[in-house]
This record gives sequence, structure tokens and C-alpha cells, in this order.
Amino acid sequence: MKNPEIKITETKLLSDNWYVLNKVTFDYQKKDGNVESHIREVYDRGNGAAILLYNTEKKTVILTRQFRLPTYLNGNKTGMMIEVCAGLLDQDNAEEAVIRETEEETGYRLNKVQKVIETYMSPGSVTEILYLFVGEYDETMKVNDGGGLDAEQENIEVLEYTFDEAYAMFESGEITDAKTIMLLQHAKIKGLI
Repeated sequence: MKNPEIKITETKLLSDNWYVLNKVTFDYQKKDGNVESHIREVYDRGNGAAILLYNTEKKTVILTRQFRLPTYLNGNKTGMMIEVCAGLLDQDNAEEAVIRETEEETGYRLNKVQKVIETYMSPGSVTEILYLFVGEYDETMKVNDGGGLDAEQENIEVLEYTFDEAYAMFESGEITDAKTIMLLQHAKIKGLI
């Protein structure tokens, strides 16, 4: 059901170079009945999924490190980010996508994952819903070195930390990625590791 207080009056394509950036004009009816016209740019890159890989026996987690241009442009001196494994859904459902991305990025082939939550990470400008998962790994699941796909120009470093090291890294500000922080906090609260 659509919100009767919102009326989209124009959508103008600004860019479809990487994903889709639209300029959207809409009327918004306020509680007092008056209508205001708003203009917003909206970035649509599709929905995504992310996963915290954890090993209860070793008390470790698998994270990744890669260059993220937007963070570099906004003050991250190296542009490198430590994150949980993540990627776009493409044509898959969230569970299939996160299992595919896990193998591509980390080299671990999972057969089951557990959904934690779905969330909008930047609802003021990005349409993406991000589905967050956790999944157990062990060495028998390692099928390759990971690192991402050359076709997608991915250059991903696979990292293994103790859970305590990873948790301390976000407390110290070394990990600043929201999805990673949320999943580390989830693991701590639920006592996964």
C-alpha cells in the first residue's frame, strides 16, 4: 500500500553509469493538510547481503579489507576498510547471494547461514536494503583463497582475527563500517563466540 500523503511528480535520470541515480520530485502532504514540494537525489544500487563468519572452536571471525573510494574522498586517509563479507543480491535471494559472496570473497563455501536482520543503511539517499547474516566456518569449508572476482575489479584481502581482537578494533575506531559493527555487536550480545 502506497502512502497517500506522497505523490511522485517527476523522476529524472541523472546517471546510470555504475548504478542508477535519479532526481525525484515529490509532493508531501503535511499533518496540517498543506502540501510541500521536495526534490531529492536517490541512488539505486540494488539490495545487498552481508555476513559475519565465525568459528566457535577457535573463537575467530573472518573479515575482509579493501579500498573504498567514497571513504577515501571523505577523510579515510588510506581508503581501506575492514568489513564483513558483503555483496549485491543480483538475481539471487539474500541467502543465496550471501553464500555466493562468501565463497567469492573469502574462499569459504557455506551450506547454511542464519539471517539476523534486514536494514536500510542510508535511507536518506540510498534505496538499498541490506540483509545481515551470521554463519559458522571451519577449515574444511575452505575451497579457494577468495579475494573477489577479477571481472568485478575486486581486490579483497581476507583477514582472520580472534573475536576479541575484532571487537576491540571497532571500539578503537579501526573498524568503522556500520554493517560490521552491527554484526560484531550481534555476535557479542547473542554469545555466538
